Amino acid sequence: MAIHLSNVLFFPITNSLHQSKQSSSSLHFSTSNRHFRGFRLFSTRRTQRRRQSTYEVASRTRDTSSIITDLEKQTEGDEHTENESVAAEIANSWREIHGSNDWTGLLDPMNDLLRSEIIRYGEMAQSCYDAFDYDPFSKYCGSCRFSRSKFFERLGMESGGYEVTRYLYATSNINLPNFFKKSRWPKVWSKNANWIGYVAVSNDGESKLLGRRDIAIAWRGTVTRLEWIVDLMDFLKPVAAAKIPCPNLAVKAESGFLALYTDKDEGCGYSKLSAREQIVTEVKRLVERFAGEEMSITITGHSLGSALAVLSGFDVAEMGVNRLENGRVVPVSVFSFSGPRVGNFSFKERLQELGVKVLRVVNVHDVVPKTPGFLFNESVPTAVMKFAEELPWSYSHVGVELKLDHKISPFLKDTNDPVCAHNLEAHLHLLDGYHGKGRRFVLTSGRDPALVNKACDFLKDHYLVPPNWRQDENKGMIRNKDGRWIQPDRSKFDDHPEDIHHHLKQLGLTFDS
Repeated sequence: MAIHLSNVLFFPITNSLHQSKQSSSSLHFSTSNRHFRGFRLFSTRRTQRRRQSTYEVASRTRDTSSIITDLEKQTEGDEHTENESVAAEIANSWREIHGSNDWTGLLDPMNDLLRSEIIRYGEMAQSCYDAFDYDPFSKYCGSCRFSRSKFFERLGMESGGYEVTRYLYATSNINLPNFFKKSRWPKVWSKNANWIGYVAVSNDGESKLLGRRDIAIAWRGTVTRLEWIVDLMDFLKPVAAAKIPCPNLAVKAESGFLALYTDKDEGCGYSKLSAREQIVTEVKRLVERFAGEEMSITITGHSLGSALAVLSGFDVAEMGVNRLENGRVVPVSVFSFSGPRVGNFSFKERLQELGVKVLRVVNVHDVVPKTPGFLFNESVPTAVMKFAEELPWSYSHVGVELKLDHKISPFLKDTNDPVCAHNLEAHLHLLDGYHGKGRRFVLTSGRDPALVNKACDFLKDHYLVPPNWRQDENKGMIRNKDGRWIQPDRSKFDDHPEDIHHHLKQLGLTFDS
């Protein structure tokens, strides 16, 4: 069994980044471990127990060569049978994995399939960061660096089995300057829009494996700075005031999140429709397209993107977009990473009534999940929360919480840096080693810890992985035929599909809405 050193879990690493670069030359950097996905998904518990002793030795000795030897000695004769067995287990248990029983009995000890699925959706959220153009010197700053048709391929995620059906945009006229990015050049792709995520759907092969057709929505957050928290207006607003048709006026959400989700700029081709309108119309189109199949709607996001994931899950269910003509309801689940509180206690109750399942993955040392609502939140007695319901700063977390602690990972520095504690790749690393409360941290899947340092300085120095290592080759500059270095042109961005007016009309939404 051939194993690349860059994909082995153990350090020291001497040339892993070089190998990653070779394996994805079109990207010039590795963005995920999707090529390890089969290893992760189809490792049965028996195989994982066999590997666990090797991992424990590695954590103590960091002897990479001996680990590779041990892994190569593992038998592969029954691998095909095991793969089929685990594939059947995924197809048969996906409802529980997506929270039909509120993940009871799956978090402690940590269920292997659940861990795999959380990481998979976390990588979808991470792809929004990896694909986003942050560079203010790029004329495409604020956009996605790749076309829809090449999105997963350019990120090294083509084996994941999903196809992007729509890009999502929001107007940058909202007061969240640390979330939106704008180019310094006068000629830009859009003056008032930013790319904030995508909608994707599982292809036929992946749907067979998953046991249903999965509609996935991934929202971009902000990972490099945390000042966006200060930008929040930090007062609650009825969701009905944002034209989300909730019958209970006491249901409120943070006004900045609502503005980002519902505002639009009719003078801009990309944000002439709100993010909300883009989401509900695309989900409706896909639900109608695959109405004869078993389906799921899975939404994911990190940081500010987590708040948008919760809001859009609420909206999809409140609008009934997940309800088919025959009355069948498509389950809606949210996998949230490092998310802030979104709404008040009534928002939490209404989300439960709608049947939206939310699993929140948090690092106990991260400040973002503790905001907003420092004084009145879910930690105080319910009677007090009911009494404080009318206060503009009374918030409640939703769903089920999975707490992680970066200080138990032997790979990570014992730091109080808030950016490190908030980092999404660090959360995925912590998930990989989490087995339950009080249990030893042991990596299980083959996910490379070097990914943690893509956008921060969190790995211990003796692992020899430089901080903030992920970047474009030559910052995206290329040589033209005349030998001059230039920014290459990109293909025209998609704005909105031609049939969107049809779906807007069906949902009772118009440009004047």
